[in-house]
Amino acid sequence: MKRGLYIHIPFCKRKCNYCDFASFAGQEPLMDAYLGALAHEAILYKETGCNTLYIGGGTPSLLNDGQLHRLEKIIRKNFRPVSGFEESTFEANPESITPAKLNTLLTLGFNRLSMGLQSLNENELKTLGRIHTAAQFLQAYQAARQSGFKNINVDLMAGLPGQTLQSFTDSLHRVLELGPEHFSVYGLQVEEGTSFFERGVVCDQVLMREMLEQAHDTLTAAGYHHYEISNYALPGKESKHNLNYWQYGEYIGLGSSAATYRLGKRKQNTKNLQEYIFCMENGKTPTVFSERLTGPAKEGEKLMLAFRMLDGVELTAQQTELFGAEIQKHIQKGLLTQEDKKVKLTTEGIYMANEVFRSFVAPFENV
Repeated sequence: MKRGLYIHIPFCKRKCNYCDFASFAGQEPLMDAYLGALAHEAILYKETGCNTLYIGGGTPSLLNDGQLHRLEKIIRKNFRPVSGFEESTFEANPESITPAKLNTLLTLGFNRLSMGLQSLNENELKTLGRIHTAAQFLQAYQAARQSGFKNINVDLMAGLPGQTLQSFTDSLHRVLELGPEHFSVYGLQVEEGTSFFERGVVCDQVLMREMLEQAHDTLTAAGYHHYEISNYALPGKESKHNLNYWQYGEYIGLGSSAATYRLGKRKQNTKNLQEYIFCMENGKTPTVFSERLTGPAKEGEKLMLAFRMLDGVELTAQQTELFGAEIQKHIQKGLLTQEDKKVKLTTEGIYMANEVFRSFVAPFENV
């Protein structure tokens, strides 16, 4: 069975206006204590075989050279060298990634870089609360190439306040000219607890869909495989770590808010940064939530995740028995289609995916 290792670095220079992840601005003095806490937690999973590695955040690229080496030592001591993973991804923001830091990451064994861009329009970057400029991204991207990174993902967002179809398309084409191996193109979701939510920001869903359709047409014409609702890759460059999530593989999560799914049980750590550090320093569990899904709940979640992959899923006999009626309902609505033995989202279903997914989350109507 494939298993991924995720390590959460929750520090940021500034919280973006749309962000609802567990990330904290102005807490850099806690970085070293946090790495110490990660070292304690990693011991709990020592030698658990993992195939992929993902360092996410937050802004992992805020770590300095010494902290990056310390993080690598934690990984190597408890799991394997970074270079020993099939895929090892490191998230970076343009304003905090430097040529020296990129060289350190390559030396430590990272082979994939995920760059948080969101837009190449200066006004849109300011609206989002990003602290980098378009020029900083372009410099960081070229530095990543020059340092030797051959597998780069770039994040873009659609449906931003004030964004037009033209400005989105301009960003898309300018990044496409750079030739990254992978694109993640997300529609803006205004989540409770974010600055956008407090300000009452509302997305233009029709315009956002036009942008996402433009991304699909442009990227697939350029040879990218639209393999998941929000993700595009050149052949063979799909994110192995994320594919494991969608294929219901096991994963280990280290850090504040990180989740682990292993041996049929899922649990999640506290989001509170200081509480997480305190627990790990004092031999206490940081777990604030745990569950063991069985029966319809488990099979429904498997399907919900699997349908995110646009190549579709071959239903098991149990899934057909439990959810066959719901699936047929969505086929009749034109949101799902069956080709050979696989069921998958239609083009319309991609943009109405949440309506489909609700059928596989308890409470169930017909199960």
